[in-house]
Amino acid sequence: MIRRLIALLGPERSRPLKRAAALLAVAAALQGAVFAFLLPILRAPEDAGPWLTAVVVATAVCGLAYHRGVVTAREAGYTLSAHLHRRIGDHVVTLPLGWFTPARSGALGRLATQHVMSVMGVPAHLLDPLVGAVVTPAAAVVALCAVDWRMGLAALAAAPLAVAACRWSGRLVRRTDEAADAAAGEAAARVVEFARNQPLLRAFGLGGPGLRLLDDALVAHRNAARRMLTTALPGLAVFVVTVQAAFTALVLVAVFAALGGQVDIPTTVAALVLAVRFTEPMLVAAELGAAVRLAGGALDRIERVLAEPRLPEPEVSQAFGTPSIEFEAVRFGYAGTPVLEDVSFTVTAGTMTALVGTSGAGKSTILRLVPRFFDVDGGAVRVGGADVRDLRGADLLRRISLVSQDTYLFAGTVADNIRFGRPDATDEEVRSAADRAGLGELIARTCVGEGGTRLSGGERQRVSIARALLKDAPIVLLDEPTAALDAAAERAVTRALDELRGERTLLVVTHRPATARAADRILVLDGGRITESGEHDELLRLGGRYAAFHARRENARGWRIPAGRNTEGD
Repeated sequence: MIRRLIALLGPERSRPLKRAAALLAVAAALQGAVFAFLLPILRAPEDAGPWLTAVVVATAVCGLAYHRGVVTAREAGYTLSAHLHRRIGDHVVTLPLGWFTPARSGALGRLATQHVMSVMGVPAHLLDPLVGAVVTPAAAVVALCAVDWRMGLAALAAAPLAVAACRWSGRLVRRTDEAADAAAGEAAARVVEFARNQPLLRAFGLGGPGLRLLDDALVAHRNAARRMLTTALPGLAVFVVTVQAAFTALVLVAVFAALGGQVDIPTTVAALVLAVRFTEPMLVAAELGAAVRLAGGALDRIERVLAEPRLPEPEVSQAFGTPSIEFEAVRFGYAGTPVLEDVSFTVTAGTMTALVGTSGAGKSTILRLVPRFFDVDGGAVRVGGADVRDLRGADLLRRISLVSQDTYLFAGTVADNIRFGRPDATDEEVRSAADRAGLGELIARTCVGEGGTRLSGGERQRVSIARALLKDAPIVLLDEPTAALDAAAERAVTRALDELRGERTLLVVTHRPATARAADRILVLDGGRITESGEHDELLRLGGRYAAFHARRENARGWRIPAGRNTEGD
């Protein structure tokens, strides 16, 4: 385990860990060997002065080494925690969005909290007993060999049995660790889901404690923990019995040797003390063995995430030209399910293009491919004349603002969330972006709540639009920007889009006829293909899918829910 942590930290960051292990090893060796000084003291008390001095010096050195080792181990643990968090954060932002399934997102939360803390605990809290469990018995064996060779051989014979029992116990724990961790993650996700969706659950009479999904997850977690406990206990019991048997054997050897007159009383006393020092650290380590093995499982999961292939990037980005968007024979699908097939179009710099089509036609997928949230299966996506695969992620995203359907706001003020688009923006610039997005006095709201829960869906959407406007990127991607807005807010956002036309390159997914009508070009998608392309009036004259879409939307504007007659008594 220690070797894995040293390799994970690298040569520079692992120095505190190595230093802590060395200091604790010195302290543990002195703890095991200092009792060997008892023999000359017991044999010749009148000449015990030098040996007593040696005991005092060894004890002082042991205490100093132990103190510095523990402090350094704590520092190594904190360094390891910071390093793991940094590596996990730096790595996951380079993974394709397709990696972030709901199950993996929940596991990632546990990875960055519980699993990192578990691994950090190895140097911070477990290194001392782990080193002592190895070095102190080894030093005691050497001292036993010096005191009485029979006791030394008995200890050497018992050591392989103890190691074998320890490894067998570890395999039993690791066998059930993955299942227990998965069950714990599912239970935690269900608890959070249950707490966050109380309004919906109560509306359908499901807000009580008997919700089946939550109950099933908690029961599965309990059963997995029980299986892990019942599987691990036999291995722990075997290890403890093996160590205790070794101690008993050492005591018997010492007693029979003393009774047979083969050793004197001082030698027997020293040998028995060393036998205690041989077995005691291993028994202490047995109590912590499960924690070490669970930390090993946590480290396995961290390393699996760090080994996930990231989107490849060039060392230097290709030159970025005018802010245009080009799709050339693009094919793409999720998990083998095709979504886009042979999609080709160009959004000229400074124009607005609208994507129209039925749900599932691939409109939002097109927006996700522009900032390279996924790599295409075939063809090419170009931004500014450069293939997105030839641009560094930071260089590409710096030129793009995105307004998605799923708007997430961070806990803080409305102004804080708008400034997220450009942290160095002035208050006047934030206010201007808010006004252009139709926020009005909403910007004075002191707190939006976690995830923006204190705002309506339309208000969250307007904050997202203001954030994108403040970023002031040359390319703006909007996914249903007015879908959750009332009439007044929609007019404000439409005015903002009109202002951006000519200044920015706009690619907009929309179901609103007014937004589509304002576009320079409309692309109609059906079944992952572009079936129609042109201006609003041109597509109406064509009488195809867009004309039918427009007619349905226009007819829907006049829908009314008729007043129902009273049917009581019918």
